[in-house]
Amino acid sequence: MKKILLGCMLMLSMSMQAQEVFNELRQKNKAIVENQQNNEVIRQISQFKLDALNYLVIKMQEEMPDSSAYYLDVQAYSMNAYVTLYIKKLVDLSKMPEALQEEMTRLFMETTRENPLFKDKDKDLVLSYYKRAECITRFSLDTDWEKALEIISKLMEDKK
Repeated sequence: MKKILLGCMLMLSMSMQAQEVFNELRQKNKAIVENQQNNEVIRQISQFKLDALNYLVIKMQEEMPDSSAYYLDVQAYSMNAYVTLYIKKLVDLSKMPEALQEEMTRLFMETTRENPLFKDKDKDLVLSYYKRAECITRFSLDTDWEKALEIISKLMEDKK
């Protein structure tokens, strides 16, 4: 009986932590977006993250109401890691030929587009960042971020 109770408490605590991670990412990016003192590029990246998190939670409530807070956490964490990896690669390639930078950007863009989580039919919404050339984070909002991160990490490892 004690093991069952301990197991339930552990699962509940994991669920609470997962929600806390999602909320922390959301609050952090919202604060960055709202602070006019922040650099415009940083605010733009955080706006994408905030929009991606909001899209994710809304679509999960609509399409996957039985999914766990842990699953939401994994998707949110993976999205943040994906964007962070992309920005790191942009910085690493900043002194390289523009064609190489564009190829890397296309890989990141296509990986998000080719790995949808919800298969959302509203392409105007889903590809709103993807289609805007002035955006740094030209990614699809409808992305299985865990899968996309795994794929892009492997691609980046192979390109070393």
